[in-house]
Amino acid sequence: MTLFLGMLIGFGAWFVLRYLLTAFYTVDQNERAVKTIFGRAERIGNSMTGNSPLGETLTEEHKQRYNYPVVRVIPPGGPYYKWPWEKVYKVSIATQTINMAHDTEDPSANQSGTILEAVTKDQLNTGLTGQIRYRVAESNLYAYIFGVKQPISHVMGYFVSVLRERIASFEAPQPTSERDGEMSIVIGVSINDLRKNLRDLNEHMERECASSAARYGIILDASLITGIDPPAEVESALAAINTAHNQVSSDISLAQALADQKIVQSKRAVEIETLNAQAEVEPLIALSDQLKLLKENGPDSLKAYLRNVRLRLYTHANQIIQEVKS
Repeated sequence: MTLFLGMLIGFGAWFVLRYLLTAFYTVDQNERAVKTIFGRAERIGNSMTGNSPLGETLTEEHKQRYNYPVVRVIPPGGPYYKWPWEKVYKVSIATQTINMAHDTEDPSANQSGTILEAVTKDQLNTGLTGQIRYRVAESNLYAYIFGVKQPISHVMGYFVSVLRERIASFEAPQPTSERDGEMSIVIGVSINDLRKNLRDLNEHMERECASSAARYGIILDASLITGIDPPAEVESALAAINTAHNQVSSDISLAQALADQKIVQSKRAVEIETLNAQAEVEPLIALSDQLKLLKENGPDSLKAYLRNVRLRLYTHANQIIQEVKS
């Protein structure tokens, strides 16, 4: 009897420590949690991601493949309680950064995760460097926890495949003006085009990877491709091409500036001559108007005006020569 009582007390103490005291849990501020009951995650009715806003980023074919149930998310706080047949999965939703060349399955790949290689449209091997910012999608925790075994590996593989496809088919935007066309003497050199359009490349990657939240439960916040390095054997040739391009661009800019200056000077000269001509014409117009008024007052008024003008001139003259009528 004493042995049985001791076993009962020991079992009771073990049960309290194992299931009652450890049944309480909390969720940190940067965490979210999902609870399973007998191995099945708590769901919100019959809601599925294919019918949610996340589904808008998927094609009709992919909606059937990546159609996950919407689960109840446990927010930060606590303490919460769970029964022995329940299990809690916690995930961090903080934004994280990873090198875009990092291979989660083989850390030694891509030169130990430092440079990602890709082939351009003119068959040049180039090295890409940069980072990816990502975070777990709170609206699709089922995909991150239960749907994909290694979601980070899937996202990185998807990102790299899209990036390499874009590098292989990238073409620079066409010049928008004749002047831009004259200055783009290195168009067609893919590495130069990529370097000049890094912003467009990053924006393209963000658009193409917008479906990662619906596919793998991970949101790609930003793609930060910072460097595109050509092979060593073509580095000097590209440097020479870029130097020539910069020199030609400088000469074109200088010629354009001189031409603009000449145009401005010519316009100014025309304005000055126009003003001078107007200054000479205005007194003649005023004199013509005065003579018209005098003529309207009678023929004697015009003669009197002429006589007064002669008298005023005589007062300023030192010598007068007058024609004698025969």
